[in-house]
Amino acid sequence: MAEIFDVAIIGSGPGGYYAAIRCAQKGATVAIIEKAETGGTCLNRGCIPSKALLASAEVLLQAKNAGAMGVDIPTVSPNWVKMQQRKDAIVAGSRKGLAGLLQANKIKMFVGTAIISSPKAVVVKTQTGQIEVNATKGIIIATGSIPVEIPAFPFDGQTVISSTEALSLQVIPASMVIVGGGIIGCELACVYAAVGTKVVIVEALERIISTEDKWVSQLLEREFKKLGIAVLTGKKVTSVDTSTGIAKVAIDGGQPIEAEKVLVSVGRRAICDKQTIDNLKLQTNGPAIKVNDRMQTSIPGVYAIGDVVGTTYLAHGAFAEAEVAAENINGGDSKIGDYSLIPRAVYTFPEIASVGKSEDRCVKEGIEVVVGRGFFRANGRSVAHNETTGEIRVVREKAGDRILGVTMVGANVTELVSAARLIIGSTEKFSAVSFPHPTVSEVLKEAWEDAFGLSIHQPPRKI
Repeated sequence: MAEIFDVAIIGSGPGGYYAAIRCAQKGATVAIIEKAETGGTCLNRGCIPSKALLASAEVLLQAKNAGAMGVDIPTVSPNWVKMQQRKDAIVAGSRKGLAGLLQANKIKMFVGTAIISSPKAVVVKTQTGQIEVNATKGIIIATGSIPVEIPAFPFDGQTVISSTEALSLQVIPASMVIVGGGIIGCELACVYAAVGTKVVIVEALERIISTEDKWVSQLLEREFKKLGIAVLTGKKVTSVDTSTGIAKVAIDGGQPIEAEKVLVSVGRRAICDKQTIDNLKLQTNGPAIKVNDRMQTSIPGVYAIGDVVGTTYLAHGAFAEAEVAAENINGGDSKIGDYSLIPRAVYTFPEIASVGKSEDRCVKEGIEVVVGRGFFRANGRSVAHNETTGEIRVVREKAGDRILGVTMVGANVTELVSAARLIIGSTEKFSAVSFPHPTVSEVLKEAWEDAFGLSIHQPPRKI
């Protein structure tokens, strides 16, 4: 006998649980089908555990540099067991809290593998049998993504590892080669370099964090050198030999590198059950499910959101898509907005954050712009906290004075980017907006002012 709901959602990651709660708030009865842990990759094997380890690593680095602040700490060393225990406790607590939140919203959770048999029906295979879940309004697919594997040296879970294993290693490795200089690779490089691992990043492209402007990559690479992270760009790993217990990493056009661990971090790919795709004859873009701006798939009543549609690969990107899907599956008519307005955040040392159009993108689109700059080294609060690395750049459209984009590199800029989002598209006079002093946020105003050639705390320049 089938259980009947208004909406069935496959996956309880950021997109799935957000859509479920929003649907419940609209009065819909909701079922979530989850094959693993509540919260999906982000909570269990991604955003939350990685940020917990990064936070511990940051405290460790601050303690090592405390002498510069007039604080003497005789000995500083990482306690990896406690760092892992703290990370695990944060994940467990968050998972429990989310489960309680779903229950409070009267959302029913089914644990098992979901296969969509028709646009209104899901077959759930559990440990004890099979359940059919019918959805009268429709289905939302939020099945997420998995790490991309390189066929020449597949994951073995011991020496050649993905980010999943890298978050839970039992001991600190003496050395690690990270294949891929994207967001995940660079964040984990910071964690392991902080605790004493000799880290080498090998990136096939000409620069790390290639999704941001060139100056960002250059600044980050310079800071990585200070952390002891070696960066090899424009190089490909051709093979990894693990037969002797230590990995021998062959580099095309370079010397081989030996390391205890090889972290392959070359991106993630969308994942959805093939039988579901075949049953519905869903249109796809490679492994990703094809959707329109209403998050509708090629099948009426079936929506898809988050990593499975291959758009942002960001939790808050999934939130935005979930908002649209939840509205539409309940009879609304909502569209996803400009994806460039979904902030990008990288939690490296220093952090990177951006929103809107980058300078490089404006050049490619033929938009004439003026770029304003603000520097943390000239900011009183940043100097007081000994966090003077980095800058903020504001991109202004020269013709209409609209602010098109903001890119930031520096301490805690991932918290500041939400304020930057509010000035995108604005033609408001910066002189009418007051920023408290002394705060780090003043660097944003300096860059905003400088985009008009009117920065107070920088020498005059021609626009």
